[in-house]
Amino acid sequence: NGRTFADVQRDYSEFVDARPEGYGVDRYCDKLVYIPEHAKASLYDQKIHWQHHGVQHDIPLEPNKVYMAPSGYRLQMEKHPSAPSWRLIGSSGDGIVCHKPCTVSGGGKSEISKSLRDYMLSGPIFVHKLERDFAKLDELFSKDYSVRWREDSLDKPDYSKRASRPLLSPQRSLGSVIKLLTPSRDYTDDYNAWLKEIPGSIYAMAFIIKRFSKPEWNGDWRQHFSVDVINGEPGHELKFHNRKLVGMYLRVGLDSERRWQTYKLRQDFAAANKIQLEDDITASVVVPGRFLHGDFSTEDSYKFVANCEYRLFQRPDDAVHRGLDKQTELDISRDDNFFCNFEPLDREAGKAVVADVLNFDSYTKPMQSLLQDFLQSDSSYVVSSAHPRIVDGKPSKNPRYLQNRPDLSAPEESYIAMRSVALFRGLAANAPIHLPVSAVLSGRRNNPPDKEMGIRSLAVYNPIHYQDLPELFMDYICSLTGKSPSTTGAGSEGALTKSPFNAVLPIHDLNAALVSMILTDLGGFSTAAGFVGSDVEVGHDISFLVPELWCRLSPGERDPKFLIREGMLQKLEDYEYQGRTIQASRLGYRITVRFVRRFFGRLFDNPDKVFDTRILCPETQDEEGYADGVDHIVESQRKVAQHYFEDGSYNLACPPLQALLSIMVDGQWQGMTLDNAQLRQQFTRSSLLASDWYRDRLDAKRRADIQLWQRHRRYLKQYCTKATHADVVRRMDLEARIKQASERLEFFKTDEYLKRIEGTLGTDPALVRESTPAGRPAPQPASLQ
Repeated sequence: NGRTFADVQRDYSEFVDARPEGYGVDRYCDKLVYIPEHAKASLYDQKIHWQHHGVQHDIPLEPNKVYMAPSGYRLQMEKHPSAPSWRLIGSSGDGIVCHKPCTVSGGGKSEISKSLRDYMLSGPIFVHKLERDFAKLDELFSKDYSVRWREDSLDKPDYSKRASRPLLSPQRSLGSVIKLLTPSRDYTDDYNAWLKEIPGSIYAMAFIIKRFSKPEWNGDWRQHFSVDVINGEPGHELKFHNRKLVGMYLRVGLDSERRWQTYKLRQDFAAANKIQLEDDITASVVVPGRFLHGDFSTEDSYKFVANCEYRLFQRPDDAVHRGLDKQTELDISRDDNFFCNFEPLDREAGKAVVADVLNFDSYTKPMQSLLQDFLQSDSSYVVSSAHPRIVDGKPSKNPRYLQNRPDLSAPEESYIAMRSVALFRGLAANAPIHLPVSAVLSGRRNNPPDKEMGIRSLAVYNPIHYQDLPELFMDYICSLTGKSPSTTGAGSEGALTKSPFNAVLPIHDLNAALVSMILTDLGGFSTAAGFVGSDVEVGHDISFLVPELWCRLSPGERDPKFLIREGMLQKLEDYEYQGRTIQASRLGYRITVRFVRRFFGRLFDNPDKVFDTRILCPETQDEEGYADGVDHIVESQRKVAQHYFEDGSYNLACPPLQALLSIMVDGQWQGMTLDNAQLRQQFTRSSLLASDWYRDRLDAKRRADIQLWQRHRRYLKQYCTKATHADVVRRMDLEARIKQASERLEFFKTDEYLKRIEGTLGTDPALVRESTPAGRPAPQPASLQ
């Protein structure tokens, strides 16, 4: 952003303690060090170097500190989780806020903010036969890749202007190499066939050699990579400069025999830093950009969320695997816990757990210490993260505990993140730091069909779907959940998943939520949990994974219009199956091979192997189950929408919402079906701002404000009439406050006030008892005419 340390020293002296050498230390967080814009970090001598006024300076590079450049970019020294080596991890100054509204039980509300670090596995880089494998690598590194393109490919470069770059060329990035070695419809059939013949171990070696390759090698990579010689034979673990190389892997789903499916992550992959902003209960507000400080469009509105909970009611599904969920084991090892559906282990049971050395050794140190300390104490019971309560002879699938909010128990992380954002945006020291929602990623809980239990399929979605607002909101109205450990059954959880918590009619919440989505124009994406198709179980693996991808996409790359235009989102169409129409268009769009190839290569070595055709097209697993699953969704939406007609709340819905409810029940509204352009236009910001029904919401907000401030003024006047209050009236200058209330009341009555609140939610007219102000007719039955 062009800012220098001198700018930081000048603008942020309130919290930056600048040192004469030209760097600074945060006054409130001594682990945060501010470094000059031209500073260089070196692992070799473990120092950070820079010049200040022509003099060379350096400070130690320490693993427990964060080094922040004037741009907000952060550096940390971190030990590799599984290798005897250290590395530098860089983080962008700004981040994104991922929001999971209307996420059903088991849909991954908590998982979106959990660190991926606990779920990454490590293993060696495997060499099958040294000479044969190295010969294949030579073939890869020397191949002419300009011949890979189809003649009709729109992406084919003009090689007359620039020759194809070799794989090990410093001008070709690791991401470019991964893309190059991933099959594509833009490549010839012969080239794709050649790629599929390359063993996975060769890919892993090629990518890690690219990761470590240096220009001064001049392509002579063999001198730097080797294997040990064991019993006179070449070994099978790749080494770099005699150091064993370690690859990191991630679980994504289970196979038909419930074995983990693991895939190698890129060698330069590092898990994103996450700060949990919400869990089950969130308060939100929509604010026009003209009221925000910073680089916000004055023509748009932005949504902000805040966590309403101090403790989070967590269900740690993966904690039964000892040592896997490190955060849960740490939380459970602490004092002052609340547990539900964990087995209370008495002393004999505790001794047995500790004595089972092979399994006990898999726990993390905090859990080991808890169990060992229990045996030395006079306590009667202890809880283990791997031992849910036994119910009817089986372990409960719904163990719970209350977790202290991570952002409150570890406030340093939030503080450093806010400082990073302030520097990245170049904000003044006392300026507010606004973090609006950047992405909507609702979570679905999908189950396969279970005919014996009478449970129909919901596993019709691939890992990531996008829906235009009409289809998305029909899902929000229904909030259909599949069978999960959180629930005793499957079905609708009520509008916006709020059925058990609503103090007002759901229609009022739906009106407000729809206005919010239209005003903010946030694309409605959703992620799959449970199953993808009838056969592929994914648990929460995709819930963990997608935020890692989303934070690596630019705002333009997250734009649904761009993804559709580039063929990375496929629109699902209705189709005929066994004499009936399957309304698959209700599912919106789903990611394609092009999406996987372009973006998941930022995470994985072999992205096309992570999400194959069975996962991207779930109907290929079970055509009958898929068709019935879509029918199930449509029928459930019809049943849920019918309730709004029966209780009369349909008449309180805003016109676009009335249209959706009618279509969910009858398939049409005022003669228009869901694909009608005029109807769909009502779900745009421009249409909303120009509508009478939105103007009625603003009028209702004005009436509510007038009522509120009339109460304020009336109370103050009554208070001032009592002689015993004279001292307080004088000290707090209540007469001036009465005058202020009167001035506000007069302002509320002006057209200027209505203009000021344009772009906000307004208020549902049905919730304001006072009649419509003079000069405006009362709201009439909804119509688009």
